[in-house]
Amino acid sequence: MVIERRELFIDGAFTPSDSSERIEVRSPADGQIVGSVPEANLTDLDRAVAAARRAFDEGPWPRLTMAERAEQLGRVHGELNGRQAELAALVTEEVGTPISFSTMVQAMVPMMFLDYYVNLGRTYATEDVRPGMLGPSIVVQEPVGVVGAIVPWNYPFYLTLAKVAPALLAGCTVVIKPAPETPLDIYLLAEAVEAVGLPPGVLNVLPAGREVGEALVGHPGVDKISFTGSTATGRRIMGICAESVRRVTLELGGKSACILLDDADLDLAVPGAVQAATLNSGQTCVAQTRLLVPRARHDEVVERVVALFDAMVVGDPRDPTTTVGPMVSARQQERVLGYIDIGEREGAKVATGGGVPSGLAGGHYVEPTVFVGVDNGMRIAQEEIFGPVLAVIPYEGDDAAVQLANDSIYGLSGAVWSGDTERGVALARRIRTGSFAVNGLGMNLAAPFGGFKQSGIGRELGPEGLAPYLEYKSISVPGDYVAS
Repeated sequence: MVIERRELFIDGAFTPSDSSERIEVRSPADGQIVGSVPEANLTDLDRAVAAARRAFDEGPWPRLTMAERAEQLGRVHGELNGRQAELAALVTEEVGTPISFSTMVQAMVPMMFLDYYVNLGRTYATEDVRPGMLGPSIVVQEPVGVVGAIVPWNYPFYLTLAKVAPALLAGCTVVIKPAPETPLDIYLLAEAVEAVGLPPGVLNVLPAGREVGEALVGHPGVDKISFTGSTATGRRIMGICAESVRRVTLELGGKSACILLDDADLDLAVPGAVQAATLNSGQTCVAQTRLLVPRARHDEVVERVVALFDAMVVGDPRDPTTTVGPMVSARQQERVLGYIDIGEREGAKVATGGGVPSGLAGGHYVEPTVFVGVDNGMRIAQEEIFGPVLAVIPYEGDDAAVQLANDSIYGLSGAVWSGDTERGVALARRIRTGSFAVNGLGMNLAAPFGGFKQSGIGRELGPEGLAPYLEYKSISVPGDYVAS
């Protein structure tokens, strides 16, 4: 069934776009049309920002208590929770994520995330009284204002809620621009917001391309930008925001390292490392695409890694047995294949994969690929490829492993595998990265997520993910003040 959306969601209602242009969505698996949506233009953007501005400046949403907003978001959660199967299937059609992974991560995790913020908001204190030398101060946390949220295509619904849930809980109003590759799934959120009756203008949805995205970043009616995407685009957004000292949160790229120590149990570590490298067919910012292995165990590790890569089922993402789906687009497929060519020209050797799998005409597939003979200075070890490509890099000694892991402009994620948990934790403390796991993948919705260095600014998840949507105000009061 082809999904045809005819309207945008602005000011609490589905409304026609000012533009006659449409965004067409095609399946990365076979090129068939999945659906289409209106392509918002600059007039639509002005309408959406004006609605969000009105809702923030004059509407009830920012004036509710956080607990009251949490209850409203709980109703949104209830509307969405019963549509998880529909959501998983839709994201699989848009992104090409294997349906088994979509069911667990693309659909279930967003529901868990929204539920976390609903529960956090029920008890979160937005003000307190602090004593001082010259008298007490009331410290108040207030919503930052109108938020422009720009979401990438790889985890579209999860990353939408990673911005929308804390922003709305804080009392902000939101204009969200999904990626043009994945504009369909966000309509489920718009329908849930309409169904529960959130005030007009609190959430506005604008499927659009780069021009509208850049205009959103620089729009005078917007107080804060939250962006997830490439580091190159993040630099551009940061520069625009700097012109007006606009608040900005950036969750950007990564080139994370997975370190196998010499005492690691390879029966656990190698499957864990392979999974961490190929999440969502490698189209994941936290993918651990540099595998650092002790030189003495290099050949044994490579043999195990290659066997697991060769056992992956590449194919139709709708098939529950598929483990690696297509790249999201022909452009992304060309990018990944281009990096494989770069790696070979740099002198690295393809141990398995390296091309387009046979028998999958019409889709944007790339064979899961393992490189050996990789120097950490090579481009395939330094640049984000965003596909199922793993570079195996040998090292000698823990200090060398730490140096290699930190030798990157990025600092988003990573892991260490060791038979000694304390040894693993001690090494984890030495890695310059925003999140790190010992003997696992380490996903925790209650803990902050974000990057060091050029992997971003600010944090999502946990209470720290709420903080970027709040401003702090200090009100000095007489010493006899008693809080009501």
